[in-house]
Amino acid sequence: MSFFPAYFSLKNRKILLVGAGFIALEKLEKLVDFTKNIEVIAKVVSSDFRNFAIKHNIPIEERSYDKGDILGYDIVIVATDTVTLHKAIYEESRSTRVLVNSVDDTAYCDFIFPSYIKKGDLTISVSTSGSSPAMAKRLRLYLEKIIPTAIESFLTEMKEFRKSMPKGEERMRFFEQKSDEFMKKYFK
Repeated sequence: MSFFPAYFSLKNRKILLVGAGFIALEKLEKLVDFTKNIEVIAKVVSSDFRNFAIKHNIPIEERSYDKGDILGYDIVIVATDTVTLHKAIYEESRSTRVLVNSVDDTAYCDFIFPSYIKKGDLTISVSTSGSSPAMAKRLRLYLEKIIPTAIESFLTEMKEFRKSMPKGEERMRFFEQKSDEFMKKYFK
């Protein structure tokens, strides 16, 4: 079954990242685009991971994961080479409301990380539901090339209009017209 595409706010959500190697760093780099409310537990921490975490004020507890560590978190990302740990954390989470992502193992995932593009307020995600992350990445790279840099300023302008214009049919037509004009200018 495919994963349902959804965007949700990470504001006031506590995230635990288990692991601090290359793959964990990739996940952390994505997460900090949306929140800094992240804590890390890892027995071994790569120097690249440590440097990135320090730069973004992400705390690291250098130790092994202990049962119960997920309590108090809303989201847990398990990014280790130990499949038994991924399974154990996922099974532990079943009696909680904690959402789990086990890197490279969709059997132990409540959600997956899509490949995404973020340009200001625009976020576009591409997912193959875990079938081929490499293809999702290639599609993301293709889309990234065709999105004009002017999209950020356009969306900032639209946000200001949304704050000042009363809701209704006239406002909807205004935004559709502005969007059509932008598309005609940049996507010929």
